Amino acid sequence: MCERMQPRTMQPIVGCESGICARSVLEDDLIRTSVQSLLALSSPLREDAVFASLDQVFPQGPNPRTSTRILSGLAKKHALNTVLLAVSWHKINKFELNTFHYNAVIDACSKAGMWIKALQLFSEMLQRTVNLDRITLNAAISACEKGDSWEKAIQLCQAVNQFKVEPDTITFNASISACEKG
Repeated sequence: MCERMQPRTMQPIVGCESGICARSVLEDDLIRTSVQSLLALSSPLREDAVFASLDQVFPQGPNPRTSTRILSGLAKKHALNTVLLAVSWHKINKFELNTFHYNAVIDACSKAGMWIKALQLFSEMLQRTVNLDRITLNAAISACEKGDSWEKAIQLCQAVNQFKVEPDTITFNASISACEKG
């Protein structure tokens, strides 16, 4: 057993297997450091610097989980242009983008009011046959709602069966909200 320290209280977390804790601590540090260094490159934003930083973080190619956490971390910091550059880096290097990657980026676009970009990424998922989930659908509908595009929101809501996604309260609320604005 190992003792992992809780980040804020520095109290030990007892009862985890040593390999899992050590790996988790190292991954948490990598995520935090990567997000901070990528954010530092955001002003002024330079594509070459972002790509070089990602090359250093992932010398053998990205770990899907770590990559998702970095994209999500950047999205939470509202660094949309850096998120989009990270997605471009994945594509240029022919690294697979999965549902979780797309969800983080579509949600970031939605929150930034870039509903057209969110829908482009949604369409790209369909073209690449990446599995959609409820989070994907809700983020796309929410992007339409924020972009005052109620027609697109309704189209997405009507196509849930085609996407094989079970709608939920968030799906319907975002669609209704889009209609209220339209």
